[in-house]
Amino acid sequence: MKSKYIEIPYAILCELTHRCPLSCPYCTNPVELEKKSNEIDTNTWKKIITEASNMGVLQVHFSGGEPTIRKDLGELIRHANLLDLYTNLITSAVLLNEDKIKELYDFGLDHVQVSFQDTNAKSADKIAGYKAHNKKIEICKSIRKIGLPLTINAVMHRQNLHNLEAMIKMAVDLDAERIEVAQVQYYGWALKNVEAFLPSREQLDITTKLVDKYKKKLKGILVFDYVVPDYYARKPKVCLGGWAKRFINITPSGTVLPCHAAESIDYLKFDNIKDKSLSWIWKNSSAFNEFRGSSWMSEPCMSCDRKEIDWGGCRCQAYALTGDPYATDPTCELSPHRKVLDKPLSKVSRKKIPDFVYRKRKVNKRKNIGIGHNSQRILKKN
Repeated sequence: MKSKYIEIPYAILCELTHRCPLSCPYCTNPVELEKKSNEIDTNTWKKIITEASNMGVLQVHFSGGEPTIRKDLGELIRHANLLDLYTNLITSAVLLNEDKIKELYDFGLDHVQVSFQDTNAKSADKIAGYKAHNKKIEICKSIRKIGLPLTINAVMHRQNLHNLEAMIKMAVDLDAERIEVAQVQYYGWALKNVEAFLPSREQLDITTKLVDKYKKKLKGILVFDYVVPDYYARKPKVCLGGWAKRFINITPSGTVLPCHAAESIDYLKFDNIKDKSLSWIWKNSSAFNEFRGSSWMSEPCMSCDRKEIDWGGCRCQAYALTGDPYATDPTCELSPHRKVLDKPLSKVSRKKIPDFVYRKRKVNKRKNIGIGHNSQRILKKN
């Protein structure tokens, strides 16, 4: 692999656990969830964070599942803080309280991102498969009271897009700094629920106009990130900046991935941190190098002037929709596989919406399975 394609990773996503009290049917976790008994221990996570810092990583994102289930979360945040890394907690917030947030803040937590399923409790709790909405509101108020920056991750789809304006108002009322209007992306559990979530073209157009309106209206008050459904795109998205370019994902068992959905390409062998160093995996892993750069591409990608802009689109999506991870992402208008999108798109006008397939782990019923202040250092490190 030519060295020009091996850059310094910008961030790592630490999936501390797949355990979660919620059962969201669009969860980005793999369909085969990792068991608690397979989770790597505190010292191994600290080793990963140290190695990441030595590689030049600037940000550590703690996620799950629900990361606050892990009793060592505060210790891991403190370790990252001592290494001058920016720390972000991605959480459902339902297991937090004000004392716990204050504790994490004192350990060095820099930012919190809280996901919302809808703006009213009845609908939100139905989507989450858990009574969560009112607790999320309460915790977001505590997050801002303590002084932590807050991002609202508003997961939008055909069943709640009519509430987007209320979602934006809720974000302002909660004093969030940012809202991510993130329409569902169809991997993992969401792919099982595509008919329940995929909006109509009319819904998408209304949503885009609404986001543009409030971006201008709330400039200086609320920052917007807007993610549209891939299936309506003309050009594929630049998935995490390109395969193995700037991002590392580590699963609860220590498997190292170039993106959170990479294990869906089931023939690839991904290395584990228990066997190889993070730096070695980043540079030498056969799975990381499989789609790094552009030499793997076929037509129409190889002769496209965007081949080193969008990098052929998402490999996981290409594999899920065509069975060929080397194929042009079908969301590209030039893809010979574009027609695979016709089937899901043809069903968006149906009035009857299918029931959710909830995120659940199949278990033996006899067994019980449990469920701000670094910003100046970031500038210096850059």
